[in-house]
Amino acid sequence: MSNIKKGNVTIMVANMDRALKFYTEVLEFSLKERFQNEWAEVEAPGMTICFHPQKGNKSHGSVSLGFQVKNIKELVAKLEKQGIAIAVRDEGYLMLASFSDPDGTPLYFAEMKK
Repeated sequence: MSNIKKGNVTIMVANMDRALKFYTEVLEFSLKERFQNEWAEVEAPGMTICFHPQKGNKSHGSVSLGFQVKNIKELVAKLEKQGIAIAVRDEGYLMLASFSDPDGTPLYFAEMKK
């Protein structure tokens, strides 16, 4: 598959403004481009996240977005301060913090233990 240039994750969202606000303001990712309420791209560390409006009665698929982080406690405190519900677990070899975006898409931060 040497013809493939890059990949991305596309999330179907109920409200484009709300989704982009979460990813750009809460998670502090950069908005790359937006085409009204039909398509948007956000640049996250190591990946591009795309957003497309959810049409009809379709529910979102089973996808989760994970980000390896340097300081999970700092990020957890920041999300909790903004009212984001987050669950933290010690998995032995890593710390895991799970939360969701406004459309219910599961996200997590992982900090590897040294």
